[in-house]
Amino acid sequence: MEHDSWQALLDAQDGVVTTAQLRAHGVSATALRHRVVTGQWLRVFPRVIAVTNGPLTRPMALSAALLYGGGRAILSHRTAAEEWGMLRIDDPSAPVHITVPYKCSAVNQGPTVRAPGGPRPTSAGNALVHGGVVVHRSRAFGHIAVPFRQPRTSKADTVFDLAVSEATPKEAAARLIEAATNGKVHVDALRRKLELRRPYRHATDIADAVTLLGDGVQSVLEHRYALDVERSHGLPTGKRQMPHVVDGRILYEDVDYSPTGVPLIVRLDGQQYHSGRQSRFRDRRRDNAAELADRPRLVYGWDETTRDPCGVFEEVRRVLVREGWADTTHRCPACPRE
Repeated sequence: MEHDSWQALLDAQDGVVTTAQLRAHGVSATALRHRVVTGQWLRVFPRVIAVTNGPLTRPMALSAALLYGGGRAILSHRTAAEEWGMLRIDDPSAPVHITVPYKCSAVNQGPTVRAPGGPRPTSAGNALVHGGVVVHRSRAFGHIAVPFRQPRTSKADTVFDLAVSEATPKEAAARLIEAATNGKVHVDALRRKLELRRPYRHATDIADAVTLLGDGVQSVLEHRYALDVERSHGLPTGKRQMPHVVDGRILYEDVDYSPTGVPLIVRLDGQQYHSGRQSRFRDRRRDNAAELADRPRLVYGWDETTRDPCGVFEEVRRVLVREGWADTTHRCPACPRE
């Protein structure tokens, strides 16, 4: 085989090739079988070969999945989210998600483990060589694909695919908020995509989550507060991410009830603690500025907001009423009965 073109192919595909490409470069079926049986090369998926004895690096696994899916396959779902920075996947052997056209014959393939005692074993013994591939199908390739070296679904499509894959509507909405925030996906892009490609599951809750993003919700914790504390109990809708100038700097408050006539601030702390000196300084300055302006403030974390939203509601309601707001709230079905 011609060395330069062979090396260029391996470089372009992370050391993974198809059997058709091997034949085109002069590798016979007998030679291929010999190298696989003796452990010099690894059969990753049907008709896909890695010119190594494994385990695969993550880029190799992605290339192998795309080659298995065919010329139009793209990375999607959790794998596309990993590539966009929406999700962190620490395990390099995690399954690779791809989307292919409906007429493609590719089907899910399970993980491959190289057992001890096999041909040319790696130092890892019975190492997991790859985590398999999960195949999805779509008729909307003209709308969802983004050209990359390893093509993938667009940011907005990736967000919706993740949400639709969740088991419940609440989990779908939370996943959308998390992915869109981590991936810095603009809400306008989500709105446009929602018009073109209505989700086939959890559509109402997904659309509602997009609306909340447009209203300024920027985290799963803020989403839970908006739904489980405010909306479920009839609290007024606070203004999200309100800017305030403190020491000449613009700092943002998570929820500000000033539009109701009560200058109550609610801060939602999604971290168990602030480890950064800058974060601690920012919070002290915000606290001091609120105190000097005679503004009441309440602070809630993940545990109380998710485990006791009714208790959070009651505290917020009490401060609003104390400061002159006309109470229009109601108890939710989970509230304790008097």
